[in-house]
Amino acid sequence: MSEQTIPLLPLWYFHVPNYVLAALMYTLIGRFILGMIAPAGWNNYIMRAFVTVTEPVVRVVRFVTPHAIALPLVLVFGALWLMLARVGLFLTMVSYGLGPATGQGG
Repeated sequence: MSEQTIPLLPLWYFHVPNYVLAALMYTLIGRFILGMIAPAGWNNYIMRAFVTVTEPVVRVVRFVTPHAIALPLVLVFGALWLMLARVGLFLTMVSYGLGPATGQGG
């Protein structure tokens, strides 16, 4: 049985956006968890990095969600929407035959 390697370079148009969406999603989750652990108003360099990276996503999510929703819930919604965007990207690419193979035939 020979093992095939799947090169990433031919599918860069799928992997690069998927990686960016995943990085933003996990950074939002990290900001949410760190926000639960750290004291309010904590101005450490780690928290500033999380805020700097995720603030554009938070602004977009805040634009479409009611302002009555607290920031921690906005972070959760942002992570969920990014996860849905990743699933949508995968399904779109696979439906057009541009995504990675979903399985191997017998």
